[in-house]
Amino acid sequence: MKKFFSKAVWDFKGSDKTIYLTFDDGPIPGLTEWILDELKKYNAKATFFCVGENIIKNRTIFDRIITEGHQVANHTQNHIKGFHSSLLEYIKNIEACESLTKSKLFRAPYGQLRKSQYRALLRKNYKIIFWDVISYDYEKISPEQCLSNVIRNTKDGSIILFHDNIKAEENVRYALTKTLEHFLEKGFTFNSIASRQ
Repeated sequence: MKKFFSKAVWDFKGSDKTIYLTFDDGPIPGLTEWILDELKKYNAKATFFCVGENIIKNRTIFDRIITEGHQVANHTQNHIKGFHSSLLEYIKNIEACESLTKSKLFRAPYGQLRKSQYRALLRKNYKIIFWDVISYDYEKISPEQCLSNVIRNTKDGSIILFHDNIKAEENVRYALTKTLEHFLEKGFTFNSIASRQ
């Protein structure tokens, strides 16, 4: 997969002990605000791949993400699956979200991108971001397993995928704080992907 998406970003090697937290699907009331509180507590910055319809419903939370120095990015308008969407439908959905986020940084929901969609996005100057560490916070796993998925696989320059959605809430509330504490104790910092642009 990495070979095919050779112009996408999976991690940032040689980042001087920096880790890149990302959160997909929000903003949503309650959880996104809790995440922002935790990030502030630990002086950490992150990137939020927002869904356009959630921005519209939760504009105050979206504005808070920006005000507190985090990065917002594009996760489509309606969280649509690339494999189930025509090229035209997919690009229009992304452009609708871009009108809200004002960002060319894009992550595909479910990591699904057809070859034609990938090429079209590159032509339109989108920067496609994947991840090298996935928490699986949305799966039916224990909070401890979610944390272990992150701790075991994160290294310098890693892009970690968490979610700010209801399905992931229990695991995120357990794993995020412990992830921040674990890596800060080891001398890492947490920054947004914007710091690499």
